[in-house]
Amino acid sequence: MRISVSSDMDEPVARALVAELRERGHEVLAHGALRDGDDAAWAVCSEAAAREVAAGTADQAVVCCWTGTGASIAANKVPGVRAALCTDAYTADGARRWNDANVLALGLRLTSEPLLREILDAWFAAGPSPDADDRDNVAHVGRLDLNRAAP
Repeated sequence: MRISVSSDMDEPVARALVAELRERGHEVLAHGALRDGDDAAWAVCSEAAAREVAAGTADQAVVCCWTGTGASIAANKVPGVRAALCTDAYTADGARRWNDANVLALGLRLTSEPLLREILDAWFAAGPSPDADDRDNVAHVGRLDLNRAAP
C-alpha cells in the first residue's frame, strides 16, 4: 500500500512511524519535516498528504503534529478525506470500521512507539463496515464535501 506521511516536526515517533510503515511493506511518501527542503508547517504538510489520498496517488495517509488536532483539521478540509485523530487502538479500529477513515492523525506529544504499533495494528486490521447505517453515514459525509461550495 502507498501511504503518504506528514509531520511538522522531526520527532523520534515520526521517524519510527516511517520506519514501521516501511517494515510492514508499505511505500511511504514523506512530507514536511520528514522530507528535506519541504514546508514543515502543519497545515501545509497535512494538506499535501491528504491531497495525495484524495487524488488517488496514495491509498491512505498518516498526518502528525504535536497534538494531532491541527493535522486532522487541515487534512479534513480536503474533499474526500476522512481524517481521524486516534490516541489508542480502539479509536483507530472504530475510525476505520464505522467512519471508513482514510487518514490517520497522530499526536507527536503522547504517542509512544509501542502505542504507535498498537494503533497501526488496529488501523490496518480493520476495514469499512458493511452495515447499512455506517455506509449511509459515510455517504452523507461525502455529500457534505460536494455541498461545501454551496451557500
